[in-house]
Amino acid sequence: MAKVTQLIDNEVFRAYVTYATIILLKMMLMSCITAYYRIRRKAFANPEDVPFGKSENAKKFLRTDTDVERVRRSHLNDLENIVPFFGIGLLYALSGPELSTALLHFRIFAGARILHTIAYLTPLPQPGRGLSWAVGYVVTFSMAYKVLKTALYL
Repeated sequence: MAKVTQLIDNEVFRAYVTYATIILLKMMLMSCITAYYRIRRKAFANPEDVPFGKSENAKKFLRTDTDVERVRRSHLNDLENIVPFFGIGLLYALSGPELSTALLHFRIFAGARILHTIAYLTPLPQPGRGLSWAVGYVVTFSMAYKVLKTALYL
C-alpha cells in the first residue's frame, strides 16, 4: 500500500486533491446560498427556523419559494454529480494517468460544475445548463473507463 508521503509527492494525486477541494467547497457554498435565499425570501422549511417568533403569524413563513427551490435543486444536482466524481476521481488519480490528461479531466469537470451552478442560478436558457451537466458527466465516465481499463480484475 502506498505511503501518505508517496501520495503527496504524486503530482496527479495533488491535482486531484486540489480540484476535489475546489468543487467540494463550491458544493458547501450551495448550503450558504440556500440559507441566504430562505432568509431573503422569508421562506422557511421548519417552524423552529422562523426567526420572527413562534406566533401564529410565523406560520405564513413556512412555505416554499421558487428561488429557494431552484438553489436546492442545484445543490441536489451537485450531490448527484460531485460525489461520484470524488470517488471515481480518486481511483482515477491512483490508476497512474498522465498528469496532463488528469489535469484536463479535473479542470473540465470543475469548470463544468461551476458553469452548471451559474446557469442554474442565473437562470440561463437551455441548453447551457444541460450541456454543462453533460460535460461533467462525460468526464466522470471517461475517468471510470480508464480506471476499469487499467485495473480490471476478471
